[in-house]
Amino acid sequence: MRTPVLDCLRPLVWLIGKAYFGASFRGTEHIPLTGPLIIAANHVSYADPPLLSLPFRRPIFYMAMAPLFKNPLLGWFLRRVRAFPVRLESVDLRATREGVRALRAGAALLIFPEGGRTLDGRLQPFIPGAFRLACSLGVPVLPVTITGGYEAWPADRVFPRPGRITITYHPAIHAEAGGAPREAVQKLSDRVRAVIASALPPHQQPAPDSELTAGSE
Repeated sequence: MRTPVLDCLRPLVWLIGKAYFGASFRGTEHIPLTGPLIIAANHVSYADPPLLSLPFRRPIFYMAMAPLFKNPLLGWFLRRVRAFPVRLESVDLRATREGVRALRAGAALLIFPEGGRTLDGRLQPFIPGAFRLACSLGVPVLPVTITGGYEAWPADRVFPRPGRITITYHPAIHAEAGGAPREAVQKLSDRVRAVIASALPPHQQPAPDSELTAGSE
């Protein structure tokens, strides 16, 4: 399960994260050391996956948007760091099978439930796929809040600016037992979203009307 590419890049990512982004990590004691795990984080910049992964000392698989794999060089690199494509425009059964395979092997799976980077810094509605996996497999979800990343590398910038990024790892959340499957998925999504939002500054809080569509496809 070791990945030489990740092992080689980790010191460089640490250096860039600390020196350029001023990265700090809170709540790392909440990261489970073993067992299947879904990591759910808000998505504010391209720097999120490598920075978020730094405190982990266990295999992580990554769901990444399918268009990224159209570039042969980028696609090759993404696969070497345990990323696999997911189509967001419909239910992607192939990506679901990849996720199930990783979780059943006891690995961690990183999913950004917003489906992509925020365009305005605010927390966006969640797509339910990650929470369906968690409920169907009985896997805990680790909520992660990223702040400062949007200011350093918003979606309209090609290159990042120096910043101060804080990544907060919250206690893992399990789905509530009983109830209808759809209701369990929605409740888990709402709980995880509320925890992530609790560590966001006011300007990154969800827009008032986004609560009405949270968890929609």
